[in-house]
Amino acid sequence: MGRRLVLFPLPFQGHLNPMLQLANIMHARGFSITIIHTHFNSPNPSNYPYFTFHSIPDGLLKSQASSSDATALIGLLNINCVAPFQDCLSRLLLQTSEEPIACLVTDILWPFTQAVANSLKLPRIVLRTNSAASSLAFTTLLSLHERGCLSVKGALLCSHLFF
Repeated sequence: MGRRLVLFPLPFQGHLNPMLQLANIMHARGFSITIIHTHFNSPNPSNYPYFTFHSIPDGLLKSQASSSDATALIGLLNINCVAPFQDCLSRLLLQTSEEPIACLVTDILWPFTQAVANSLKLPRIVLRTNSAASSLAFTTLLSLHERGCLSVKGALLCSHLFF
């Protein structure tokens, strides 16, 4: 098995920065790092000269990219990025000049990446970047939802982005 990791951060600062910090740590431990990223809020490759970067189209219009509705934006990205991500990862797996890919590391808010990883028989690890308080709130909401204590019937509550 290779010592090459492919990372796919969500393009928001609270997600992108920790993923790149993890990449730096793993690179210092001897792993080669490939970053797949969207056009939206893409990292600056010159800040990470030892990493390989691959940009994928995200299909966002300027008006969508400037939206203040982060939940809607994440939903759009999860729809728009499926095929470009799978194509990019498939091409990376076919590269014989590079080390084999040992693992895919994705943000928790990229749920579609599990199906892609499964289809390519590639192990996937999820990076979840949130505070202790939001972890507690998430766990409590999930528990309340499972016990039927929440009366909210909105699609967002039952969305795969949150449960």
